[in-house]
Amino acid sequence: EVQLQASGGGLVQPGGSLRLSCAASGFTFDDYGIGWFRQAPGKEREEVSCISSNGYRKYSADSVKGRFTISRDNAKNTVYLQMNSLKPEDTAVYYCAIDSSKRRRIITDLCGGMDYWGKGTLVTVSS
Repeated sequence: EVQLQASGGGLVQPGGSLRLSCAASGFTFDDYGIGWFRQAPGKEREEVSCISSNGYRKYSADSVKGRFTISRDNAKNTVYLQMNSLKPEDTAVYYCAIDSSKRRRIITDLCGGMDYWGKGTLVTVSS
């Protein structure tokens, strides 16, 4: 049973920082690409940042590039999203997800093929 548990969300002021974590279990963690997605109220889900199984390749959406950093610790079966310089537009429920295809993807498609999803954690950026 694949399980993905996102945590670390909360209320933060604009310009602040937050670190999200996603603890994974039920599969061989380092075999799969993993990523972060978000969905704001009334909006469709969007890609945030994704990382390859070995952690060597990363993709970030233009909206978060330079502010958010994805990383993974395969020894801990955990993926992180360090969010800095947060903006109100970043307010959303953040989800982690796994791509079980084991295929090497083009960098721009690194967030593609996600087929296991966690419940997500709410990030609210407001003063």
